[in-house]
Amino acid sequence: MVTTEEIERRIKEVDSARSARRTVAAKRVGELARQRNVVAEQLNELERELGDALAESRDVIGIDELARFTDVPSADLARWLERQKASRAKRRRPATRVGATRKDATQATPAATVQEARQTSPASKP
Repeated sequence: MVTTEEIERRIKEVDSARSARRTVAAKRVGELARQRNVVAEQLNELERELGDALAESRDVIGIDELARFTDVPSADLARWLERQKASRAKRRRPATRVGATRKDATQATPAATVQEARQTSPASKP
């Protein structure tokens, strides 16, 4: 029969080997996850640049033509362009109601100007 000290030693031996393997696994997964985040950010930046380049050049070359010349699928080119359009739309601030109110108060519409002219002209009085 095995002594309690021997049982304890065997468990520590097994646990220490398992603990070392767990440490190696956790370190490896953590490092790979950090590398993935760096690469994902680089990819996002490249896709933003691609979208900008596509938007800047669409007046001289279309997506289908670019796909033909570059062997890049037109679906990818269209996706990058749409992503660029979407990110620009998010950056724009919507018009505020205050600005619209000021414009309404300071600029009369043509219909209002005509109506005011009719009311104040001598020909409109009986």
